[in-house]
Amino acid sequence: MLDHLDAYKPAASARTHLLLAAVMWTVVGCVLAALGALWLLGSHVAGVWLWFAASVVLGVLKARLVLLRTARRVIERIKARGDGCCVGGFVSWRTWLFIALMMTAGYVLRHGLVPHAVVGFIYLAVGVALVTAAARVWLAWYRS
Repeated sequence: MLDHLDAYKPAASARTHLLLAAVMWTVVGCVLAALGALWLLGSHVAGVWLWFAASVVLGVLKARLVLLRTARRVIERIKARGDGCCVGGFVSWRTWLFIALMMTAGYVLRHGLVPHAVVGFIYLAVGVALVTAAARVWLAWYRS
């Protein structure tokens, strides 16, 4: 019975999974960075350009200290699984849960008591981190 269901599974190659991961990290990173920049620069916080620069530096540091290792693990997982896996499996189910948690946290930040300048600072840093680390996934896709 389950073997028959494999015929309906939206399978993809490992190269396609790498592409999906790279696109997801890049698109989400760009959207977060753009929203963060708009909210931060649109605020009337004193020294907004210093806050902007600090957010970008923090994002690059987060990429180097955390997300580059995560990108490496994602790449290794995709390559180890090989071709023919479900298209949504380019990240693990635990990672999908983490993504849902981060989306919920973003919603709470946007709609909570935190000023948009602070949310902008956080979004810009996270967006820069994602885009910076996405370069490693893009490179893995290009080389595959």
